[in-house]
Amino acid sequence: MEGNQLPVMIKMITEIRELGQLAKTVIEEEGIYIYRGNTSVLKFTEHQDGEEDVNALITIKPDKVSIKRTGAVDMHQVFRKKERTENVYRHAYGSIHIETHTDEITYQQLEQGKGKLFISYTTKLNGEGNRRHRLTITFKEAIV
Repeated sequence: MEGNQLPVMIKMITEIRELGQLAKTVIEEEGIYIYRGNTSVLKFTEHQDGEEDVNALITIKPDKVSIKRTGAVDMHQVFRKKERTENVYRHAYGSIHIETHTDEITYQQLEQGKGKLFISYTTKLNGEGNRRHRLTITFKEAIV
């Protein structure tokens, strides 16, 4: 995808609530912000301690958000507001079928050096139970 590219610092916070318990992960990495027309893309690599890296490609369009991860895990998750989508999450220990229902997507593209993506959704793993998720990705222009 050609367009304008900028180096950015990315902070990704994932919150998962299940059975009254909250699990929170925070990932901070350098990446690239690419934009053309009404499409924005964030590209970065998650560096994991003692494990294979995970390459992440997040494509943001007005009607959907697509998150593709490859490396130690392999998945392609699509979010569409008020819709149900499905994908398979593959990792070293097997595969998990995921049903996702997206409640909310808000996106502020990069302006004045900052941008933000927020997605609120529920998942069912292998058809069992509901897990509430909140994904917040903030990014800001990196000083080069």
